[in-house]
Amino acid sequence: MGDGLAFGVLIFSISLTGWVQYARTVRGSTLVERNKEYVQAARVTGVPSRRIMRGHVLPNVMGPVLVLATIQVATAIITEATLSFLGVGAPPTSPSLGTLIRIGNDYLFSGEWWITMFPGLMLVLIALSVNLLGDWLRDALNPRLR
Repeated sequence: MGDGLAFGVLIFSISLTGWVQYARTVRGSTLVERNKEYVQAARVTGVPSRRIMRGHVLPNVMGPVLVLATIQVATAIITEATLSFLGVGAPPTSPSLGTLIRIGNDYLFSGEWWITMFPGLMLVLIALSVNLLGDWLRDALNPRLR
């Protein structure tokens, strides 16, 4: 039960610090989209506000939010690994890249460098691949680049 609570606190603390970026992105994108001509044309023709939000504004706001989500996932993975490396993240008995790097750090100068190197390399590759996915999503969802 303690491990589940520790993971819950870890997830809550990481998400608590990240929601502000989503709110700013959604608000900024919505303010830009609501002044566009197609939204004003729909408003003039008598389309209800909820339908304009669902049909016009929401699809155009989701692109930047998805890109931000991929960047935030990479940041959350690195944050969890950092907290686990410092000993305040995931419980020591659970597998975590930060815990593996911390354990390997004790053996780094004794010639067993791979204990630290491979989890560190995996952390970099995971963060890089998630960020590359975000770049691809940005390019795929940007209508100007089509």
